[in-house]
Formats: sequence, C-alpha cells, structure tokens
Amino acid sequence: MSELGGNIYIGLMSGTSLDGADGVLVDFSGGTLRVLASATETFPDTFRAELLALNSSGPDELHRAALAANQLAALYARVVRSLVQQGAAQGIAADRITAIGAHGQTVRHQPAPTSPAGPGYTLQLNNPALLAELTGIDVVADFRSRDVAAGGQGAPLAPAFHQGVFGQADTTVCVLNLGGISNLSVLPAVGQGLVLGFDCGTGNALMDAWCQRHTGQAFDAGGAWAASGRLLPGLLASLLDEPYFALPPPKSTGRDLFSLAWLDHKLSAFSAERPEDIQNTLAEFTVSPCVAGVNSYGKDSKRLVVCGGGAFNQHVMERLQASLPQCRVESSETHGLPPLQVEAAAFAWLARQTQLRLPGNLPSVTGAAGARVLGAIYPA
Repeated sequence: MSELGGNIYIGLMSGTSLDGADGVLVDFSGGTLRVLASATETFPDTFRAELLALNSSGPDELHRAALAANQLAALYARVVRSLVQQGAAQGIAADRITAIGAHGQTVRHQPAPTSPAGPGYTLQLNNPALLAELTGIDVVADFRSRDVAAGGQGAPLAPAFHQGVFGQADTTVCVLNLGGISNLSVLPAVGQGLVLGFDCGTGNALMDAWCQRHTGQAFDAGGAWAASGRLLPGLLASLLDEPYFALPPPKSTGRDLFSLAWLDHKLSAFSAERPEDIQNTLAEFTVSPCVAGVNSYGKDSKRLVVCGGGAFNQHVMERLQASLPQCRVESSETHGLPPLQVEAAAFAWLARQTQLRLPGNLPSVTGAAGARVLGAIYPA
C-alpha cells in the first residue's frame, strides 16, 4: 500500500452513455498531471441493457442492482489490471499506486429536496469494497453524496479539475463534456470571478438511443446519419420546451428526466417524420442548450474545449462551431488530454483530494453550503 498523499492514482469513469468504463493511471508529481496509461472495457450488451433498465423502477430491482454493482466492480478490476500491467512496464510497481477513484454508474439522480426533512439523493451503483478486494489497492468512491448532503447538486464535479488542466491565467475558457449528459465548465481568468458549471441537457444519450433503435448501431459514428437528415424546427421547439432549460445554475440532470420515454412522448406528434431527420434534430437539441450556456455564462470566452464521446461526433462539433463563431471549438486532445480520458482523470484527481483531506467540490458550481471533502475510502 502506498503512503497517504502519494502521486500515482487510478481514475475510473463509466458515464450516462452506458458504453463502458474508461480508466487512466495518472502521475500528479510536481503539481502537474501526466497520464501514464489508459484502458477501456466495453459493457456487454446484456449488462448495458440491465443498467439502462435500472434507471427506472422495476421488479426485484434491489437484488438486480446489487448484482449489477458486483459485475461493474469486476469490470473495473479488469481495467485496473490493465493499467497496473502498463505501469509495471514503465517501472511503476503496483504498491506505488495510492488509490483508485471509482465513480460508479449513476442510475438515479434526484438532488432536489424530496421533503422538508432533508436533501435529495444521488445513486451510483458500485461495490468499492469488492473492487478493493479484487485489486489490493485503496478505493475512493461515492463522491457525489456529500455535496448533496450539503445542499448541493452533487454534479458536475469536474469543473475544479477542468480549471487546473484547461484554465488560463489571462482569459476565460469554456469546457464542454459531451457524455450521455452534457455539462459546461466556465473557467474565468485568474481573479476574474468564480468557476461556474452545470449540466446543459442531454448529450449523446438520446442520439445513441434513437440510432440504436433505427440502425442497430450503438451510436451514430461521426454524426454521419444525423448529417444526412434535415432539421425539424417544430420538433426542436417541442424538445426545448422543457422547464429544465429555463432554470438558472446550479442545476444538474440525467436519465431521470431525459429518458427514452420522455423522447417518445415528445415524438408522438412527429411519428411520420423520417428517422434521420429526427436524428438531425436530436443533434441540434444537444447543441442548442450548450450554445445557450456558453452565450449566457461564458460569452467572453474565445475557446470551447470539448471532451467526452461527443468530441468524436463531427456533425455535432461542426454545429457547435457554426453556432459559436466567436469561439474556437476544439477537442481536449489539442491540450494533451484525449476526450475519453478527461473524466476518468478527474476522478483520479478527486481521489487524491479525498486522500489529502482537501475539498473536491466547488460551491459556486453545485450550490453546496460550502467546500467539502468528498468520497468514502475503502482500504485494501
């Protein structure tokens, strides 16, 4: 076991896209971040379907959720083994790894108070005790609950990390994570204000679901199918007529709201439209709230750094650039951190904050009553 506060960490992230788990081995020596290795495990189709089903109430869901958490921990452990092997090839022994930051799989996110008696909740399926047992490395998990307990949204948690990696001393930078849900970080120049961040709306989730239903493909590669369609202004207006978009930050959302059932309800008046036209409109539905967020809260930014799987959707990237002519829209790859590594690296950073007993949240982002040390530690 490494000493508390060491510099080598693993970060694991499986997001609302439900495509798999991404992991990174990170060295924080010298106050910088260096990714030493990366690994990905794709979710089997049956496991992905079960995780999607667990986003809604169903029969025997407590038992099914526990089994899914065990399966996720085993999958995480395979990612960790790959990272440990890659690290060993670079002369980094496993006992130099201080901890694993394991986000888990969000299946419910209801941070708003459910009664006058207390706060709401957020639920990530995970079995960090099993992961510690399987890997022999300390595990830090359950990062969001403490922020919710302090009256916050519990999300997004990445903006503080984004500030350290992408922030500039003399100019505002916006960072857009396009996962299953989209979230925006607004990073002011030093001394020019507080970091802001919030969930814009849906990211890839509805585009992926519609693509799967009509093409059998898990996602629209490069956005080519969306690009083959045309925009349906009436449908776009209906989709955007959702009260969430009128809420000011702090705010967060998830599949609890933007589900396939929500989409089917919205599509009931558009059943005669071509599937590719609906896909094109869903892409614009992803882009539009992100553009509105930049224009409202990061209007002086000249750069929009995009990470997450959506950074590979050429059509979405082109629509972002066309809609934000004042910004240079670019992949996080141009800043040395590939799009699928950013969120995993954020949870490595959050694990380090926990181990050092330092705050991981930003009250200006989540609305929590104050800065809090996040996460629970499961010693190996």
